[in-house]
Amino acid sequence: MSDLPAQKPAPRGRGAQSNASGRFESLTRDAFDDGWTDDDEAPAQLKTVVTPERSKTIIARNNSPDVGFDRSINPYRGCEHGCIYCYARPSHAYVGLSPGLDFESRIFFKPDAGRLLAGELSKPSYKPGVIHIGGNTDPYQPQEKRLRVTRGVLETMQRFSHPFSIITKSALILRDADIIGPMGAAGLARVAVSVTTLDRALARAMEPRAATPDKRIAAIRGLAAVGAPVSVMFAPVIPGLNDHELEAVLERAAEAGATSAGYVVLRLPLEIKDLFREWLQAARPDRASRVMSLVRQMRHGKDYDTKWGERMKGDGPIAEIIGARFAAAKRRYGLDRVRTPMDLSQFKVPAKKGDQLELFG
Repeated sequence: MSDLPAQKPAPRGRGAQSNASGRFESLTRDAFDDGWTDDDEAPAQLKTVVTPERSKTIIARNNSPDVGFDRSINPYRGCEHGCIYCYARPSHAYVGLSPGLDFESRIFFKPDAGRLLAGELSKPSYKPGVIHIGGNTDPYQPQEKRLRVTRGVLETMQRFSHPFSIITKSALILRDADIIGPMGAAGLARVAVSVTTLDRALARAMEPRAATPDKRIAAIRGLAAVGAPVSVMFAPVIPGLNDHELEAVLERAAEAGATSAGYVVLRLPLEIKDLFREWLQAARPDRASRVMSLVRQMRHGKDYDTKWGERMKGDGPIAEIIGARFAAAKRRYGLDRVRTPMDLSQFKVPAKKGDQLELFG
């Protein structure tokens, strides 16, 4: 028997089971039994609200030793994919919203992202460095098809010949193959596609509005075909839930054209630990206690440990086994090739309309 409380079904097409108040709010909201049951008429599907966010800058910088980049761009705040494990969920509390259902239904976008990026790259003091796109939320979530914010960022990158990396779990990235392919072939772009499971049922429950596993594999194949270096991210690794698929995911990705791979074990900071436990009890009640026990074995007996150097990979025997399996699978499927550094020397601020043309080449 699980030690977690039973939960009502989540709103259709959403990952979080609840919408608890953000940790900075003075008032809290709690679910209660109002008498309705599953036999009664279902409530209306939760609608997504999209709001423009006016920013003065677009490049975010960090000095974290645990990530492979020092600057990034996030075209969106919140993510409609609704992945229950998403480490970005707690950021919604900073704008007075819940990391639960608000995070996946109250989306903010940066309409001026491309223009802001051009302004920052044009500054005389700017020094080029690889910019990672989508370090917080997915740059190709469903609203991107209509809003095209990420597309604007990539067009700016192309004009400046500025190197970038980008990560997604959406097949929509293939729309921008006309930019990503040539820039990838020129040493100016890298792509990572997140494939968390090959099980359609688990993907639907855990990542309700993200692309199916087969679509993600197809995205790897399509991007590799146009010359872009593609990495597969098996993240997060959730022991007792998807860890048994590690080798199968890497094999499928390699067959599709991926040339490298990475992984991150499940992270449960702040509100995510409660949201994930709630989801586990609702979606996989038979495994809930087992999964959380294994997670704690990688986190010094806690749901999460923020220690630098361990928060991405965990610690202890379970984490060591996952690491060893991953390293062996990378070698087996040819995903351990040395990657060529991206070319910073091609960066150039394009001439603006009205600038005096060079008379001599």
